Amino acid sequence: MEISVNRDVFPLAQVFRISRGARTEAQVITARVSAGGASGWGECVPYARYGESLESVAAQIESLGAVDRASLAEALPPGAARNAVDCALWDLEAKRAGKRAWQLAGLPKPGPEITAYTLSLDDPAKMRAQAAEHAHRPLLKTKLGGGEEDVARIEAVRAGAPSARIIVDANEGWSADLYKTLAPVLVRLGVEMVEQPLPAGEDDALRELDRVLPVCADESCHDRASLPGLKGKYDMVNIKLDKTGGMTEALALREAALAEGFQVMMGCMVGSSLAMAPAVLVAQGAVVVDLDGPLLLAEDRDPPLRYDGAGVHPSEAALWG
Repeated sequence: MEISVNRDVFPLAQVFRISRGARTEAQVITARVSAGGASGWGECVPYARYGESLESVAAQIESLGAVDRASLAEALPPGAARNAVDCALWDLEAKRAGKRAWQLAGLPKPGPEITAYTLSLDDPAKMRAQAAEHAHRPLLKTKLGGGEEDVARIEAVRAGAPSARIIVDANEGWSADLYKTLAPVLVRLGVEMVEQPLPAGEDDALRELDRVLPVCADESCHDRASLPGLKGKYDMVNIKLDKTGGMTEALALREAALAEGFQVMMGCMVGSSLAMAPAVLVAQGAVVVDLDGPLLLAEDRDPPLRYDGAGVHPSEAALWG
């Protein structure tokens, strides 16, 4: 078995802002695993919020010897590095078996899923313009900044896209008091859910809140080990392959979360179609799907995932799985 690592850069179609900063490109790690005359690949997005960098993730992957998906889970912790290799192993197994990855995973044949489209954090006027440009999309996700101006932002988005469903992402930028202030107003404006309003590790106050606006755990939920600490605080969990460490744990987390009574959202970092392809399989039947990474790029993999009115479609075998 041979494992190789590349660092790839995809320019974004426009500046992308969240409460923690802005970016103009997606920097990703691509892992290739070759064995038996076949090669599989996977992509991850190192995330500084979790102490990851391009260098650290590449070093983790390069430290590996021959692995399968079971031994990989012992060799690397949940995170971006394990994700790239786990997904590459699924792709390799599919190619060597002459089957699709969903068949190997014992999943039903996947179909398209409606995905959110993310509006970058900005002043209300610019966010209204973004919303108007994408008003044809059925589900918009609005980044928020952590202040009472968030109400003006949502009012602007609603004015720009009066018919779209709206969810919001606070990226740990709120306090419990701000949730109490904003949540009823956002509900009146038709917002359906907020992701991670309070900082991870400082979210116990959610137990005491009347969660009139359902709350989804993002930074507070990584893998199955996260679930016990989420009970009573969150209504939904956001599964991301770069947090779980790949599709193997993501599928297990989905099953465990549903069994514990959580609703499931499938999310992503800003990456290419290669990163989204395995996520589409995990996303089947999720209450909220947010796999719009390729829609934010100026350039993508070839062949890319297909996005249309039905949503994001499962990948062609030529891309992944």
